[in-house]
This record gives sequence, structure tokens and C-alpha cells, in this order.
Amino acid sequence: MQTPSEHAYPAHWEADVVLRDGGTAQIRPITPDDAQRLVSFYEQVSDESKYYRFFAPYPRLSDRDVHRFTHHDYVDRVGLAATVGGEFIATVRYDRIDGHGMPASGPAEEAEVAFLVQDAHQGRGVASALLEHIAAVARERSIRRFAAEVLPANTKMIKVFTDAGYTQKRSFEDGVVRLELDLEPTDASLAVQRAREQRAEARSVQRLLAPGSLAVVGTGREPGGLGRTVLRNVLAGGFTGRTHAVNRAFPEDLSVLEPEGVPAHRSVLAIEDPVDLAVIAVPAEQVPSVVADCGEHGVQGLVVLSAGYAESGAEGRERQRELVRQARSYGMRVIGPNALGLINTADGVRLNASLSPELPAAGRVGLFSQSGAIGIALLGGLHRRAAGLVGISTFVSAGNRADVSGNDFLQYWHDDPDTDVALMYLESIGNPRKFARLAKRTAARKPLVVVKGARHGSAAPAGHAVPAPRIPDATVSGLLRQAGVIRVDTVTELTDAGLLLASQPLPAGPRVAILGNSASLALLTYDACLTDGLHPLMPRDLTTAAAPRDFRAALAEALADRACDAVVVTAIPWVGEATAADLADALRQAVADAPAAKPVAVVHLEIPGLAEALAAPPHRPPTPPGPTDETPPAVRIPAYPAAERAVRALAEAVRYAQWRRQAADPGRVPEYDDIDEAGAAADIDVLLEAHGATAPRAVTLSAADTQRLLARYGIAVLPALPAADPDSAVRAAGRLGYPVALKPTAPHLRHRADLGGVRLDLGGEAELRSAYAELTELLGKPEEIRLVVQSMAPRGVDTVVRATIDPAAGAVLSFGLAGAPSLLLGDTAHRLVPATDRDAAELIRSIRTAPLLFGWRGSTPVDTPALEELLLRVSRLVDDHPEVVGADLEPVIVAQHGVHVLGASIRLAPPPARTDLGPRSLPPY
Repeated sequence: MQTPSEHAYPAHWEADVVLRDGGTAQIRPITPDDAQRLVSFYEQVSDESKYYRFFAPYPRLSDRDVHRFTHHDYVDRVGLAATVGGEFIATVRYDRIDGHGMPASGPAEEAEVAFLVQDAHQGRGVASALLEHIAAVARERSIRRFAAEVLPANTKMIKVFTDAGYTQKRSFEDGVVRLELDLEPTDASLAVQRAREQRAEARSVQRLLAPGSLAVVGTGREPGGLGRTVLRNVLAGGFTGRTHAVNRAFPEDLSVLEPEGVPAHRSVLAIEDPVDLAVIAVPAEQVPSVVADCGEHGVQGLVVLSAGYAESGAEGRERQRELVRQARSYGMRVIGPNALGLINTADGVRLNASLSPELPAAGRVGLFSQSGAIGIALLGGLHRRAAGLVGISTFVSAGNRADVSGNDFLQYWHDDPDTDVALMYLESIGNPRKFARLAKRTAARKPLVVVKGARHGSAAPAGHAVPAPRIPDATVSGLLRQAGVIRVDTVTELTDAGLLLASQPLPAGPRVAILGNSASLALLTYDACLTDGLHPLMPRDLTTAAAPRDFRAALAEALADRACDAVVVTAIPWVGEATAADLADALRQAVADAPAAKPVAVVHLEIPGLAEALAAPPHRPPTPPGPTDETPPAVRIPAYPAAERAVRALAEAVRYAQWRRQAADPGRVPEYDDIDEAGAAADIDVLLEAHGATAPRAVTLSAADTQRLLARYGIAVLPALPAADPDSAVRAAGRLGYPVALKPTAPHLRHRADLGGVRLDLGGEAELRSAYAELTELLGKPEEIRLVVQSMAPRGVDTVVRATIDPAAGAVLSFGLAGAPSLLLGDTAHRLVPATDRDAAELIRSIRTAPLLFGWRGSTPVDTPALEELLLRVSRLVDDHPEVVGADLEPVIVAQHGVHVLGASIRLAPPPARTDLGPRSLPPY
């Protein structure tokens, strides 16, 4: 949090939070204008709660109390309120105290804290949310400890403190429990905070997906139009709850809308029964009055189909912000605006509150799309290809996703027992750091497949009011892979991978058996496996004379082979009377009889009905089965029209399965005894003060300051001395010792080996003077090219190590080989900081040119353990000191023994705010 001037209203403390039951509340500082709200709030608190707060009967607040509780300096005395609909539902305050418990000001580091929660809102997690926010405020004001005195009978409040995860002390004296909390965040407090966040946000999505009743606001009087279409889809899908049609233009005497036969109302306020969800399909200018009606009626969530918001320009963006502000003020979450709607196929719900004309088949695939058109295409594609194979559990098209986003659905799918695979189409990621954290946790349980549009644009799509990450898409892709996300490039690949993952077990390894009745198609499959990094076994050609029983025998043999982890069956039309259903039954029988579960995919060319037969219920013979007849098993197998598509989906499953196995042991962030973290912090403070750095401007350190800071973390930079003229070059070489290197350091020449501007292995003065003359003649005057003399490093592989800070994604550690080929190919790998020892090992092995480090073509392998240690030390530096916003080590020569850093630069700036470590809050609107 940035620190405002003292006594000014701290607007940055305002936040919207999701409570335990999925509703929302606003948290903000209390001001003198809140006097009447405070009095009204206190009147609604029970006598028991008042007694617990003041340790005595306290029926009403005096004028002095009201003044005291509404007037704060926002430094030593702070009060926060949680509000819904503009009215207080809970308050918390702290007063700074000294060692004797008396009022104090800084530098006293302790404060007394007290809560009061309206009885009707107790049990919603309001106090826990307030504690997180008041603790963050206290830390900002240099308060390190909270003290609270609680009556023993007030077990709810004692639990709020004890469950928070902070380091605490507890004592009992004079009939009062005294609690002291150390406000420094701990692993335990962060875990508690994130667990509460997950439960609350998942619950908020669950309330949207499983309403007991809904109202379609904007239902047209005539067929057609958004509202009437959604209403008919809701009814056609068999929604199990109550449905209402709302239109302010309905005649006053209209009570039932025909032919749908649903209750008709002119306003949501006219509905006598509770309404859990409102689908809004009215013009944008009418939405505010509808939202107000919904809020006053107690509606829990909104799906806004209306367009005319941020996608339409500046005026629309402001309208969108006001929509979210208004909805949250009533405790409602919003899907949209400009949304397609949402679907829940669960038997107890059967909700199709969308523009999709039919409720998809129920299944175990969750689907999230930021685009309505792509969402419809995905639903249609899955229906055509996967009827009987897989189905949908939940679907949402979030439109402009002004409020509810993909992060919220990740929270929901994490624990959803009805969803085994999650598919997402994203065009922007508003909070990449949180998305990566949630995705990693979800991927540890179930596959998450993502396709991202707008990959090559620097700005978010129209309607998405989110900051654009400064890191390139290739870096985003690498970070998603690190989190276990299956990143694909097209909607077709999204569907292909989803079908395989939802219908097949995960492969145990990359070994693939290939069998079929076409040698040519098997060869194409074999080549595709090699291209995608799989290990194909030699294909087995069954010849075009193969019958279904031959396929069954070959598949059974392959599945029983311990040298095989997966099977691709290839098929072309055959000669004979066997049908596609016969082949499907034979393949399914082989899978059912297999001793171990292994994934199977079928590639077929021009065999009508085979894909449907593989996905449909088992084919039964036309005559009644006899005592020895077999009933085909209920096994489903995905089919693909091209070998490349099947293999690519299988390869993604192989990589994901490997990530799952490795995620069980993510590695550790090692400790190094020679790291001087405190000394580095002191150096950084001095350097920032000396340079007068202010955010967001960063300062680049001098070579000497860079070397000194890196040395604090055990990273040595090979000495280099300036050579303003030939004589100074000779003196520098004398100090360093021959042989030496001579190279320019001017920004336009640095790391430009292609210009021939470096001279190596200069063994004496004559060679050095000659090289000096050559370079100045070739590149320019000495003062322009800034020559330096540097000690020679052993021969090895030239690499680059970087760490950069993106405000949205966080600190990123990058590695690649030095030189033009790697730059042209974009052959750089990335990991989020802090990196573990496993991350470092994977980082250097994940680039395409990694074989050069491990003895390619008979070369000597280099010291990769030393390289991994360097990467971990750089990771520790930027993780320990967020002021280090950039670190470039180039080149880093990895020799047979050891690594040698030849050049380095570091940029410092005041640390950016870490929104992921603060108290829980929804994104600002």
C-alpha cells in the first residue's frame, strides 16, 4: 500500500470482499459523515453482542461515543466498516497504545483492536475479513502487534483471532482473555487467508450456478429478443427452480406470460418470492434501475447480457465501473456485461440461462469463455464430436468479465466434484500472478486446458478493463506451463485435448504403440509422435484385410505390453461386411479387458459413423444375447480425423501427467550460508537514496555498485578495467595478468559479437596494442566505444541469465544461450520467482539448444550444477529484495568446471505493491 499524507482520507484502504457465504461487502474507513449510520447499526446489535464488546450493559451510544468512533486520524486511531447497501454491518477499530496500555503515537508499535458485528451477519466471515484489512492498515502505520481483550464466553471472536494464522500469545487475567497477535504475515496466516478466499469465491460462483429461483428481466412481450430467448432456453432446459418473467412494459393486469406459462411482473420488486439470480437483458441505460430493484429485493447475483459497456468506448467503460460498484454495494456478483450467459447441467439444477439454444449433455467438463461467439462454437463443437463421449458440467461466457472472472471459476472448479477437466478460452488475464497460483493448485487435481486469444497484441481486448502485462506472450506461456496449465494455440486443439483428457486415463510415460490397417497412416502417426516429443514404438500394420477381431487382438496385445504407455489406433475403410459399430465394439472390448488403464485414441479416415460409434453406448446384436454372448463394455474412446491432432492431444496429456508426478515434489528454495541479505538491503537503501529513485522510474547501477551487490549473494563478476587509450589498456592487463580480452562496452556495441568487436586470448603487450588499434579503426573512437580489458575466462558455452519484474505477473527468472540464433528463435525459458532447485534444473533443460550444455556431438559437458546454483542465487536476490526490478547477467560462460559472469547490470526502484500478499479483495472497478 502507498502511504498517503497523514490525516487525509486513505481511499486506497477501500475494498470489496467476498464473504464466506458468497455475498460481497465493501470495507472502507469510517468518517465523521457516518455518525447516523453508526447509530443505526448499533441499534440493530443485540444486547448480548453489545455486552461482549463493552464488558457491561451498553444499550446505546452517547454523543461522545459517536464522535470518538467516527473521528480518526488514520494513523494512531483507525476505524473500518463493512457495509452492504450503504449501511454498516460490522466495524473494527484500533487505538495505538504504549507498553502500559495507554494511548500513544509512533514509534509505539502496539495497538488495541476491537470488533462489533451485527447479529444478522455473524457467521459470514465478516470479522475475519475485517481483521485482514485492519492488520494491513496497521502494518502500513508501523504497528507490529495487536492486543485484544475478550470475554471467555465470546468464543466466536476468540476463534476469529486464533484461526487467523498469526503468531500469537494468550493469557487469562481478571476474568478476561488477553490475546496478542504479531502482525507480520506468516506462511500459516497466508495459507488461512487463501483458503478463506477460495471457499468464499467458490461459494459466490456456486450461488450463481445453482439458484433456487431466477428472474429474466427484459423478457419481450413478443417472441424473439434476448430476454424472451433466454427465458425459453431456461424452460426448455428443465430448470428445477422457480422462473419469473419481468418487463416494465407488461400490462398491469398480466400475471402469467403465455405460452411459457410463467409468472409475469413489471418489476423485480413486485415478485413476492425470493429471487436468487437475475438475468438482465434490457438496454444499458435501463440497467442501473434494474440493479437497484434487484439489490433492494435481495437478489444474490446478476447475469448481464446487455451490451454498450466498456467495449463501446470511454463512456461505456464508466458505465461498466458504475454497474460493478452498484452491484457490489448490494452484495451481488456480476457475470458480464455483454455476456452470453451460464449453464449448469447438474440434475438438481438443469440451468440454461444463456443464448445457447439447447442444454448440453451432462458431463464432467467445465467450460469458461470470455467470448460469446467462441463459447457457442465450443459448445457446438463438443456436442457434435463428443455426444456420448463427454459432456459439460458448467459453462459460462463472461463477456467483459467486469466482476466474475476465470479466477473465480478456478476457485469453484478446484473443489467441484462434478468437474474433472476445465477448458478455458481467455483473451486477457487481469491478475496473472493470482491466475498462475490458482491454476497450479487446480492443475494438481484436474487438467486445465487454456487457449489465449490476442496473443500478439499489447493491449487488452475491447471491454476488458485490465492492465496489459509487459512480458511477451512466450513468457506468459512458459509461466503457465510451470503452473501445470496445458496451453494450446487454437480452439480446435482445446477441444481435442479436452476430449482425450475427459475420456482417458493419464499416460504413465511417452511410449506410444501404433497399430492399424494402413501402413501410410501409421507412418504419419509415427512422424507426428516424434515431432511432439513422444517415443513411438514401431507401427504394427494389420493390413487392409484386418477385421474387427484383428484390431481387438492387436490392441489387447499393445495394452498388455509393459513397454507401452498409450496406444493410437489408425483405421481406413476395409473390405468386408463389418460395420463401424463392430469395430468400435471390438476396440472397447480390448480396452475393457486390459490389465492396466492406458489412454487410447483412434485416427480414422473416411469411416462414417466410427467416431459416433466409439462415443455412443455399446452396440448390441439384433438378436437376444445367449449365455456365451458378450455385451460390449461401456468404454468410450475419442476419435480424430487426423493423426497430428490425436498425437498432439496425447502429447499434451503426457506432459501434463509428468508435471503432475513432479508436482508431488516441487523442490525447495535452497539456503546459502554466504548470502548477506542484510548487507544487500543496506546497500540498496543507500543506493536508492543516493539516486533519488522514485517509482516508476528505475536507476541502473554502476559497474562497481552492481558487482558489490551481486557479491553479497555470492555472485562474482570477472574484473574488467577501463582502457581509455593503449597505455591504460597495457596497465590494466598488467594488473589483471595475461592473457586478457579487449571488448567495447558502449550500449550500441554490447553483446554484438556479430560485429567482430571482441579480441580474445591476447597474450602480451604487442598483441594488445595491435588489437586496440584494430578495434578503434573498426568501431570508432575510444571515447565512443568505451573499451575495457578483462581477464580471460575458460572456454565454455555462452549463456544469459535475467530476472525482470512485471507489475502483474511478478518476478520472472529467464535463461537462454547467448547469441543471435537464440534471439531469433526466441529460445528462452522462464520461471516464476522464487525458483526451487527443481525449477532451476528444468529451466536449463527446457530450451531447444540445451543439448549444447550436455555434450552435444561429442563436446565436453559443462558444469550445469554450477549454472543451476547461479540461477538460484539470482532468484534469491530478486525475491529477497523487490527493489531489484531488473538483473541482467550476460554473458555467463558455463565451463567444464564452474561458471564465469563476464558482464552484469542491475536496475533498482522502490518496490512495487504486492497485491497478492495483501488482504483479500476483489479487483477494483
